[in-house]
Amino acid sequence: MAADERAMLLWTPELLSYDFGPGHPMSPLRLRLTMELVSAFGLLDRLDVVAPEPVDDATLRLVHEQEYIDHVRAEDAGDPPSRWGLGGPDNPVFAHMHEASARIVGGTVAATRAVWRGEKVRAVNPAGGMHHAMARSASGFCVYNDVAVGIAAALAEGAERVLYVDVDAHHGDGVERAFWDDPRVLTISVHQTGQSVFPGTGYAQDAGGPRARGFAVNVALPPRTADAAWLRTIEAIVEPLAQEWRPQLVVSQHGADAHGRDPITDLDISVDAQRAAALMVCDLAERFAEGRWVATGGGGYDLVSTVPRAWTHLVAVVAGAPIDPGSPTPPAWLEYVGDLLGRDGPATMTEGRPATFRPWEEGYDPEDPVDRAILATRRSVFPEHGLDPLVR
Repeated sequence: MAADERAMLLWTPELLSYDFGPGHPMSPLRLRLTMELVSAFGLLDRLDVVAPEPVDDATLRLVHEQEYIDHVRAEDAGDPPSRWGLGGPDNPVFAHMHEASARIVGGTVAATRAVWRGEKVRAVNPAGGMHHAMARSASGFCVYNDVAVGIAAALAEGAERVLYVDVDAHHGDGVERAFWDDPRVLTISVHQTGQSVFPGTGYAQDAGGPRARGFAVNVALPPRTADAAWLRTIEAIVEPLAQEWRPQLVVSQHGADAHGRDPITDLDISVDAQRAAALMVCDLAERFAEGRWVATGGGGYDLVSTVPRAWTHLVAVVAGAPIDPGSPTPPAWLEYVGDLLGRDGPATMTEGRPATFRPWEEGYDPEDPVDRAILATRRSVFPEHGLDPLVR
């Protein structure tokens, strides 16, 4: 079947029901403002908008254990035992939690199946990216792991080479764990070092199980890593592996919490660099995976200025209509923000940072801590793919 030229956007206001309550960092306001900005730019006219439904238990069981699913369904109120990762400040229980969480999974599964089956070339689920959830526990604001289930659904339909790229500030530990010993999935996570941020994992030496050595790839970046070094990292790690491995499908997670304003992380990545990263992943999919690309959201807790702009740029890239960074934010959106929150929104879609970097092929700087992190990862995994860690 020939793929539809129009990309798919998974969206319904019912996704806003994934809500841990007042004061929780993962407020549905970030999605509400994002979709209003997407609409204000006219992007909905360029996309096929599909309202996802909650997936069934059989689909969730591609990653999650039935006992855990039953527990999530049963504990829509109350304070369940901590062994399930539910209850407490990070993952408080809320009404209809199972349905809301399964709907997010439904979005990413629908996106992944549509792209894998050739019905769409690209798809995006801004509500997705719940990359911390484990097989039998919630973790890091994530109840079910939509990304892992989406990838598993593609594997169940015959995919043999899936590349997962995670640029959230936090290690994509749940997705990595789901495919730790599966050489059909190459997981790459570029994140702030676990020495200074949750979940405390994801180091260069963490490179996969005995049957899949080199298929878990981690770059642990020092705090305050900024745009040029971050983009250099993505180019130096992701591109050579994608070129060598030739994935059939690219799935990515674009948590916006790497931004310098994010309240719970300590990187310094601008909206401009996050837009550039989306373009880089799109380009990799075009060159090495016949364009097949599924993008998701993820973390991001600077709710008004950062997340809506970063994810609107992401949606625009998926739609094939990237927004010029210098574009003003539409007056209708600024008015919406003012009426809703009584404050000003950002005036433009840029922060005036160039989103440029020095390519890895121009040389390694042993005095640069980010270059040292890059080289540690290359040394850990590149030889497993027949690549020399010291050269392009």
